[in-house]
Amino acid sequence: MTIDKRKSYYLTIDTETANGLEDPMMYDLGGCIHDKQGNVYETFSFIIYDIFCADRELFNTAYYAEKRPMYEAQIAAGQRKIVSIYTAKRHVKELCEKYNVKAIIAHNARFDYRSTNYTLRYVTKSKSRYFLPYGIPVWDTLKMAQDTICKQKTYIKFCQDNGYMVRGRVRATAEILYRYIKCDNDFVEDHTGLEDVLIEKEIFAKCMAQHKKMRKDVWSK
Repeated sequence: MTIDKRKSYYLTIDTETANGLEDPMMYDLGGCIHDKQGNVYETFSFIIYDIFCADRELFNTAYYAEKRPMYEAQIAAGQRKIVSIYTAKRHVKELCEKYNVKAIIAHNARFDYRSTNYTLRYVTKSKSRYFLPYGIPVWDTLKMAQDTICKQKTYIKFCQDNGYMVRGRVRATAEILYRYIKCDNDFVEDHTGLEDVLIEKEIFAKCMAQHKKMRKDVWSK
């Protein structure tokens, strides 16, 4: 495939983790190269050997640990690939270089940023500390949506009508945002890496299509 260098490309990632929320360890990493409109160019679905296989006791602390047979069947069918944390890190770096990625994106990106780093540090005993390539901005579709979609009267009414409110404010989970975008209130998020990435890049595209000022950076207030 010839890469159109006039386009801007983005990498959206999602992690599924074990070990609780404070020190999350990823066992499932999904990723998707796409453009501003959400058109997909490459995907990957990695099961992290160091957590899923080599540390089964740690994996069993995962909220979705009961999905292990599903993962094993998908691995056997070639739908997902078992790789080491080192291979996953190298693949992300090579993809970013290949497409000159403008930003790495996740929904509630601080969590995914933390889980990728904590897993790498755990496996390498802190010899390697940062999973994502240095110098590429990390964007958060949660913040982007809060500044665009969540301010729309139609979204506010959608949340009010369906009970998607917390303390008088609209909720902004990826699942609820995708339900709104696709007009499908029966949609249920898979909570698996690649499948969740494919809905999160749609949230990104919807936010970008608003052409409004918004926070993007993971560290922005």
